[in-house]
Amino acid sequence: MLFLILAGSTGVAASAREETMKAVVEGSNGFALDLYARLREKPGNLFFSPSSISTALAMTYGGARGETAAQMARVLHFPADRAALNEGYRALLEATRPPREDAGYRLSVANRLWGQQGFGFLPDYLALTRDVYGAELAQVDFGGAAEPSRKQINAWVEEQTRAKIKDLLPVGVITPLTRLVLTNAIYFKGDWTSPFDRNLTRDEEFHVTSDKTTKVPMMHKVHDFRVAAVAADGLKLVELPYGKGDLSTVVLLPDAIDGLPALETKLSVAAVDGWLASGARRKVELSLPRFKVESQFSLAETLAAMGMPLAFNPKDADFSGMSTEGELHISAVIHKAYVDLNEEGTEAAAATGVAMALRAAARPTPPVIFRADHPFLFVIRDNRTGALLFVGRIVNPAG
Repeated sequence: MLFLILAGSTGVAASAREETMKAVVEGSNGFALDLYARLREKPGNLFFSPSSISTALAMTYGGARGETAAQMARVLHFPADRAALNEGYRALLEATRPPREDAGYRLSVANRLWGQQGFGFLPDYLALTRDVYGAELAQVDFGGAAEPSRKQINAWVEEQTRAKIKDLLPVGVITPLTRLVLTNAIYFKGDWTSPFDRNLTRDEEFHVTSDKTTKVPMMHKVHDFRVAAVAADGLKLVELPYGKGDLSTVVLLPDAIDGLPALETKLSVAAVDGWLASGARRKVELSLPRFKVESQFSLAETLAAMGMPLAFNPKDADFSGMSTEGELHISAVIHKAYVDLNEEGTEAAAATGVAMALRAAARPTPPVIFRADHPFLFVIRDNRTGALLFVGRIVNPAG
């Protein structure tokens, strides 16, 4: 989930909507890998939802103007045309509506604004966030009841993520100067198209480094999967679909035990697209660890360092498209994510908050061996749109 806090159209042809959605997805994926390049500097397991972060910041961008907006657009890979951005997000959110019951997975995205009661938010801004992002405004009293307001927002997040994301906003993030909090919550639970047999799971060695191992529960499956070996980049990948194949997890495994850092430096939208395109269905003898990961990030400094410092500057930020009452700036961007990958499938959730405050039959061939027994990357991808919903790294499945 992503949380943003702030203190103190007409329809188009289907083909045009698809093009605007494609531009938004490509931008979101580009931002995802740019952000990953920053977050990977911290050691250990890593998991986040670039889709959640981009959406929450897109709602914030709707009220940005001048150089503040220009910086945000560059960092977030937004198209220059605001109308195209809005139509693209509208189409993307419509494309990720809850699936039919027999799809084999659940995917829900929810947005909400939390505004100071009596504060002069511009009607055009509230209409934009409501009509494009489905984000209704809930009025709260940050000025007189900051702590109850924080708990109310956290309770909404917990409900939207089926209790997987709790206490998104820590004590102290909401203050009497807070005027607006923008939240995005995403929840996913999918059953593998071909589940693993729990009876085949057993504790085996996982190489954390070339000279350090740990015992982890390793799942096993022999099945036809989309798989690729990219010798030039020193990696293999396997795609594990959910349900009828609308979504899938793609595991990117470096050939070398200590090859993860080198693989991370090669990540780009073009590289990932190329690796995926090179795959083909083969019989695969798959070994994959069972794991759970929880991550939490405070992203203000990271985003500022990526090239949008004005948005966080109490004196110079320009969010005049939100309100003409007071000088608003982003005071916090909080993101929290959770994933549980097991024999039946995957459950994942994330939330983002942005807080804004006032200035103050051929011949059989042997199966491909894909053994993920050393650090690897993985993404949960919406195959209908190409959007990277979640991105993660497993260095040690044992935690």
